[in-house]
Amino acid sequence: MGSSRAAVRGSQRLQALLHNLQSSYSMPTEANNSNSKLTVSKRAAVLICVFEGADGNLRVFLTQRASSLSTHSGEVALPGGKREEGDADDVQTALREAKEEIGLDPSLLSVITLLEPFRTKYGVTIIPVVGILSEKDAFSPILNSAEVEAIFDVPLEMFLKNDNRRAEEREWMGEKHLVHYFDYEVGDKKYVIWAITAAILIRAATLLLQRPPAFLEQRPKIWGGITENDMIILGSSSI
Repeated sequence: MGSSRAAVRGSQRLQALLHNLQSSYSMPTEANNSNSKLTVSKRAAVLICVFEGADGNLRVFLTQRASSLSTHSGEVALPGGKREEGDADDVQTALREAKEEIGLDPSLLSVITLLEPFRTKYGVTIIPVVGILSEKDAFSPILNSAEVEAIFDVPLEMFLKNDNRRAEEREWMGEKHLVHYFDYEVGDKKYVIWAITAAILIRAATLLLQRPPAFLEQRPKIWGGITENDMIILGSSSI
């Protein structure tokens, strides 16, 4: 599958979302670009799988990584992983990884866009791929227990609200930034969505819901730096 925006089946809400996105957002040129073997080895993709909940609001799937993994064990993440040599592009990476991790059939998804790259401190470039799951009931998760311990879904809007959110100031290479934490409970289970996963979802919610967050993002430069909304908030607080 290529990077072109697909037709979206489903409700008027999903149709309106796609229309607004197409009229207001241009996919970054770097996204879905495949160059050298070096690019492949330092490239990854994650899937932001959005669907309409019973209340009509948009929701997104998240996973909890298996506790047996050597890195980031037990942490909350988006389905995804590193690009492989056989992947045609970033979309295929994200879809392949989602199929391997949670059993999501790529044919159920309509990929609508890719977000700007997020770079890690270790030099890996992560491309967020946004897909719409028009028929949520058609998806029956099958978890790869070696990689995923649990799957759950959250309201996309929560990443624009101050509710159940906290932030810590960090410094990297002489630059101060905020790391955001979002708490979420499902039954008796408590999850924390934070760091780059939270940053990607703040960006996705801002884009798809067409409004800025109610808080200061203060992202590090490698994640885009100070936003226009940050400037407004900082300007208001100085008055």
